[in-house]
Amino acid sequence: MANKAITSRDVDFAKWYTDVVKAAHLADYSNVKGCTVFEPNGYAIWERMQEVLDKMFKDTGHKNVYMPVLIPENLMKKEGELIEGFAPEVAWVTMGGSKELEERMCIRPTSETLFSDYYSSKVKSYRDLPLKYNQWCNVMRWEKETRPFLRSREFLWQEGHTVHESSAEAEKETKDMLNVYKTFFEEYLAIPVITGKKTEKEKFAGAEYSLTIESLMYNGVSLQSGTSHYFGQKFSKAYDIKFSNRNNELEYAYQTSWGVTTRMIGALIMVHSDDDGLVLPPRIAPTQVIIIPIGDNDEVKNLSNNIYDKLKANSIKVDIDNSEKSPGFKFAEAEVNGIPVRIEIGVRDLENNEITIARRDTKEKIKINKDEDIVNIVNNLMDKIQNNLYEQAKLRRDELTYECYKLEEVEKIMNSKPGFIRAMWCGDEACELKMKEIRGTKSRCILENEKAIDDKCIVCGKEAKHLVVWGIQY
Repeated sequence: MANKAITSRDVDFAKWYTDVVKAAHLADYSNVKGCTVFEPNGYAIWERMQEVLDKMFKDTGHKNVYMPVLIPENLMKKEGELIEGFAPEVAWVTMGGSKELEERMCIRPTSETLFSDYYSSKVKSYRDLPLKYNQWCNVMRWEKETRPFLRSREFLWQEGHTVHESSAEAEKETKDMLNVYKTFFEEYLAIPVITGKKTEKEKFAGAEYSLTIESLMYNGVSLQSGTSHYFGQKFSKAYDIKFSNRNNELEYAYQTSWGVTTRMIGALIMVHSDDDGLVLPPRIAPTQVIIIPIGDNDEVKNLSNNIYDKLKANSIKVDIDNSEKSPGFKFAEAEVNGIPVRIEIGVRDLENNEITIARRDTKEKIKINKDEDIVNIVNNLMDKIQNNLYEQAKLRRDELTYECYKLEEVEKIMNSKPGFIRAMWCGDEACELKMKEIRGTKSRCILENEKAIDDKCIVCGKEAKHLVVWGIQY
């Protein structure tokens, strides 16, 4: 039976999303317009994401740093494309206490300027390179329309900024970090992604080119899930980042940046969750197993504690619900919070020498002998849940991926059962804008090293240059 507090996702997807966020206590609205409160359940997911990604970054040679939250206007203006691209979203600080500032400062919308300014004083020789830094921080962008996790004025993210001695090394970094994101999404979040290059119109302001991972939500709307940018020498020339190369000649350095945000939590909700609440893949769940003792019985308590100790000793993230709530309430709470595995232990179970295990993804319940190897059973079950969630998401993504050859086909799909559209494009921005007239359909990425499906642009009919994935976006 569906949770009565949650609207059906097939009836009103936007309302369903908000209901799940509230019911699972992930976030709440605040009196700061456009900003949300991360509640413990939501922040715990973000902490888990940080934990996994931080290790992946460090395993690839990156170190964490922290930059100031304020950027002087003169620094922001040094790279023209960046300030032009972010100008509509920048929040400015003009007063310090009761005094007007001599120069206004923006609250960082992104930190290329501060990293570049820092690198200009640190990079002197090729021996100093590469510098591979990342920071976990908040940024502010003055969004007009906001939604928890997906789009807010202040959000949390990580932003990597690296500097290299050659274009080949920097471009390899750009691709390598995109692959880190792809691995994280598919192996931890259980979300299949497509990868490719952004068009000139959609690339990051100031980049030579941008690579992206794109995922598809349950309702067929796409989500830009992570990006990696190759800057070449654009920022190093603007911020004077020079080094003495191996020929003892001064050369401008080559840079990259890459980032993912708390919108990944939104992706988790919209890909996996259902009408009963949140569904979390075990590898990213802050609590993987919840043990629910039923009744005030010493034998039940002892067995619950014994199982808890065994699971915890084997690095399984486990908790016991010893609250005074009713068993039914505890089951529903575990379900709406998306905990992958629930272990129920009651007097009747013990009379039969059994315990009950429930999986969140399929709602299936199994009974096992209480003396069986619980650690092995739980680990195997979590692997099955993880794989099932990925395969179900991939199946739906594939079902909602279409090949189109005429605009009429795109219009029919986007107005009925939207998804990813694979179609050829001539490379002309005018055709991109024409496609956007169909319910805001945008290019998601250019697919590289894939066979063309036609030789003509779907919009103008001229010779096609690229196979592109198109979609409606959040």
